[in-house]
Amino acid sequence: MTQSLTLRVALAQMCSSDTHEANIATVSALATDAAAGGAQLLALPEVAGLMNRNPETSARQVVVAEDDPFIAACRDLAAKHGLYIHTGSTPVRGPDGRFLNHATLIDATGGIVAEYDKIHLFDVALEGQAPIGESKRFAPGTRATLAQTPWGPFGLSICYDLRFPYLYRAYAQAGAVLMFIPSAFTVPTGQAHWEVLLRARAIETGSFVLAAAQAGHHADGRQTYGHALAVDPWGAVLADLGEGAPILRLIDLDLGAVARARAQIPSWGAAPPDWFDPSRIG
Repeated sequence: MTQSLTLRVALAQMCSSDTHEANIATVSALATDAAAGGAQLLALPEVAGLMNRNPETSARQVVVAEDDPFIAACRDLAAKHGLYIHTGSTPVRGPDGRFLNHATLIDATGGIVAEYDKIHLFDVALEGQAPIGESKRFAPGTRATLAQTPWGPFGLSICYDLRFPYLYRAYAQAGAVLMFIPSAFTVPTGQAHWEVLLRARAIETGSFVLAAAQAGHHADGRQTYGHALAVDPWGAVLADLGEGAPILRLIDLDLGAVARARAQIPSWGAAPPDWFDPSRIG
């Protein structure tokens, strides 16, 4: 597939609510602004469609992906504006009744290009806070997804996946030029780890990273870090959206930078040597 050398993206930051309707209204405004600015792709954050940790009210709202109102609204907006939309993620109901943290890449006609369910779930115990167990309500995804686009292959991931570099290495080795890492980072982990991990994934793979983010105090009581980032293949931060929401930033990506970065430091493509056997490390 021939790659266009430039991609204008609209990177979004949201403070998602606990109803689909409120978030659809926010994304409708973001998509209008993205299209007006000449964007070809709108990137949304994790749980853009619904951020609701209440078991009863979320259970009444979460449905299978085919019936999800947020995904349907994004498909309509993509077709209306002639705009690719990456939905970030939204909870949908999986085959075993648990939720899936589900991302969708939609093309400019409203068609679904690719779907991805978050593989690595956020089960952590931060000092001074109650344990967070995403796996109590969510089932993990079972496969990585490489989306084919007019600008080249894009790797799909969500938030906590960021901490597992082998996923991005595999995407790069499969040809990915851009990695989606939509997120809803906590404030403590965001302050400590967010930027350095995103820049590391970009540098390690020689890829662009688009990390749309949640920011602020949410209706369900949570607080998120913000600072949605776009990072180039050399590790330079192209945009940092700070702590406000909802906001949008237009960025032109020179996709030729991927080949230039990889030609200079080709470590992303190297396979582990024959002698490397972790079981033999003493």
